[in-house]
Amino acid sequence: MKRYILTGTPGCGKTSIIRALEMTGASVVAEAATDIIAYKQMQGELAPWEKPDFIDDIIRLQKHRQIDMCCDYSDLHFYDRSPICTYALSVYLGFEPSTNLMNEIERIHKNNIYETRVFFVENLGFTTHTDARKISFEESLRFEQVHLDAYNKFDYECAVVPAVPIMERVEIILRKL
Repeated sequence: MKRYILTGTPGCGKTSIIRALEMTGASVVAEAATDIIAYKQMQGELAPWEKPDFIDDIIRLQKHRQIDMCCDYSDLHFYDRSPICTYALSVYLGFEPSTNLMNEIERIHKNNIYETRVFFVENLGFTTHTDARKISFEESLRFEQVHLDAYNKFDYECAVVPAVPIMERVEIILRKL
């Protein structure tokens, strides 16, 4: 089973690419942070990312989803972000990486959960705000660099997916497998 990570700055098109990859028959796993934000906001917490337990909530959901995919018999899996992205988010938000986060990173390395080639989706030159995405384009570029640094720190190779139409991005990813 091959598990590939898609990462990049918020609003770069990862989720659209993931959906297009799903249409090719690949198994996909949605981004956890967006779902945690939506869940917390439904409970009246407007900015859940401001609380340190936000990181552990993401890690729990990512791990749960990754383990659930072990029962999927598809040979090809794509993940919209990973625990390394959660590490980058923790650094970006100014939180000390939690014990749960570091334990999960240790687990994914020890068990070779993900392929070491990560697909790094280039930004589109702008960012559109959503309920979960309040970051400016300028801040997203800083966040993008934090992601690159995190993946490099944990010895992943980032294969750049340029800012071209979605189906071209999908073709680039499939060629680089």
